[in-house]
Amino acid sequence: MNDGGQRRYGPLGKALVIIPTYNEAENIEPIVARVRAAVPEAHVLVADDNSPDGTGKLADELAAQDDQVHVLHRKGKEGLGAAYLAGFRWGIEHDYGVLVEMDADGSHQPEELPRLLTALKGADLVLGSRWVPGGRIVNWPKYREYISRGGSTYSRLLLGVPIRDVTGGFRAFRRETLEGLGLDEVASAGYCFQVDLARRAVASGFHVVEVPITFVERERGDSKMSNDILVEALWRVTAWGVESRANKLLGRKP
Repeated sequence: MNDGGQRRYGPLGKALVIIPTYNEAENIEPIVARVRAAVPEAHVLVADDNSPDGTGKLADELAAQDDQVHVLHRKGKEGLGAAYLAGFRWGIEHDYGVLVEMDADGSHQPEELPRLLTALKGADLVLGSRWVPGGRIVNWPKYREYISRGGSTYSRLLLGVPIRDVTGGFRAFRRETLEGLGLDEVASAGYCFQVDLARRAVASGFHVVEVPITFVERERGDSKMSNDILVEALWRVTAWGVESRANKLLGRKP
């Protein structure tokens, strides 16, 4: 984690919780309700990738009933990173001061959002972490834990990023942080998108804080994890690591 030093942070501004969806019809209503109950002042943006199961239509119905719920309809399934980037741009255009990443399946518990937002008062980026003291996982098979822990450890060591849960996707950003990360240059679409943003934040000198969370395996619907996503993450992280070491040897800025 970066040292925030004596920096003074301004007020957070209004928060937008971005929830990307693809075939989450079973989960979208309960997760939005839980977010609205946990942080009533926050707004919700459902970024739906044209889900065949009608998730987008259900989100529209929620938005019609609650003016703090919004829907961003996308043309199709383009990956988690692309959905978040679209959500970030929408949030920045609509003048939100805090932008939050959160899964739709209940793995990220909305009841823990206040902890992330409180920590953001003294940070540029807050990560909900499974692998710091106090963090834990519930109902995950061991092979998933090994993959996640191994991926975070590999990324941390190869990239020199002092973050324990570098692959986690429960995050709260200040608007200014996102604006300083060069989002137009982010090309990663899958779960390595999270690694990409974390390494950019550290390289840019932003103060990154991890807070413990309890990660719960989804109860409804299907996981979007696949071998293709894991392969993309592995080769991209390796390429970034090689590039970073080459830059250091040649005295170039990252």
